[in-house]
Amino acid sequence: MIVFDLHCANGHRFEGWFGSSSDFTNQQECGLVICPECDTSDVAKAPMAPAVPAKSNQRSEIRQSSDISDNSDVERAPVKTGPLPPEVEKAMVALAQAQAEALKQSTWVGDRFAEESRAMHYGERDQAPIHGQASREEAESLMEEGIAVAPLPFPVAPPEELN
Repeated sequence: MIVFDLHCANGHRFEGWFGSSSDFTNQQECGLVICPECDTSDVAKAPMAPAVPAKSNQRSEIRQSSDISDNSDVERAPVKTGPLPPEVEKAMVALAQAQAEALKQSTWVGDRFAEESRAMHYGERDQAPIHGQASREEAESLMEEGIAVAPLPFPVAPPEELN
């Protein structure tokens, strides 16, 4: 899955999740990408902040250039800026708190996430809440096997990287 920051002609900013950049383009051309605030289909990719990589001595894998979206063809339109509306900020805080509570009951399995998920699904290990890391391909493969997985809304640092 890929997340794009989007904006409509009326200046509303929101995000959309797509299977690929071409999925976004296809849905946009069919008029299926619609602003949730004003229902206009005049929607484009918004400028996005670049990803800041980890220090080279801490990077576990190098991103392939195909994973990075090309926003060079994005039409630049005015976007509302400023603080988040209070109800959005409140919702984000509540979501972060809910994730933190859920993670207290979950075990970090790191890059063994796909392997551990399969073991539980196929009865090779007891069911238990886990969280960890999986590549897009691993996550898609798990879903094809009928194993329910979902990305966490906020990044999680591995326990060994916490102070």
